[in-house]
Amino acid sequence: MCSQIASAQKEMLQLDEANKYVYYQVVDKQGVAADTLYQRGSYFIKMANFKRRPENVVANAIVTKGKFLVYNGSSVVKKEGGEISYTLSIETKDQKYRYKISDFVFTPYTRDRFDNMVPMPGIEVPIEKLASKYSQKEADNYLSQTGMFCQATSRNLKQYMDKISIARVEEPIKKVVTDKW
Repeated sequence: MCSQIASAQKEMLQLDEANKYVYYQVVDKQGVAADTLYQRGSYFIKMANFKRRPENVVANAIVTKGKFLVYNGSSVVKKEGGEISYTLSIETKDQKYRYKISDFVFTPYTRDRFDNMVPMPGIEVPIEKLASKYSQKEADNYLSQTGMFCQATSRNLKQYMDKISIARVEEPIKKVVTDKW
């Protein structure tokens, strides 16, 4: 059963026209304007603590970069295997939005002289070429962790996009006029 779950996570990533792994979805949001979806997407980027500021390429589009850790070893003796950097883009239109998580690049970790796990300098492997650089078991493990990360990010993004913004209505401050009777 564990092997079925691992292969299902790997299958969530699709190959695009450039033979690169992507996680891509288009979501319909009936009755919601593009500006509102854009603001909700911006709020998601802000609250998700991405290290870099979003880069607006075109109107109603948000592009940002991030990274997450992947682990290797058994559940008892887990250690950081490396980090995977990615690009998240969110595009909005009236009543729908789409998002794409792509450009996955793996940076392996090694132990430094203080016994800490640190990134290996100068080694970056596109996730599509993991099987040629590492064993098939390690490559499948990293791909399944990438799939689980994309699925979790997708759930979080959908929660932020589904939230109905509550416009704060400020009530005027009641003032007492003392010079008029």
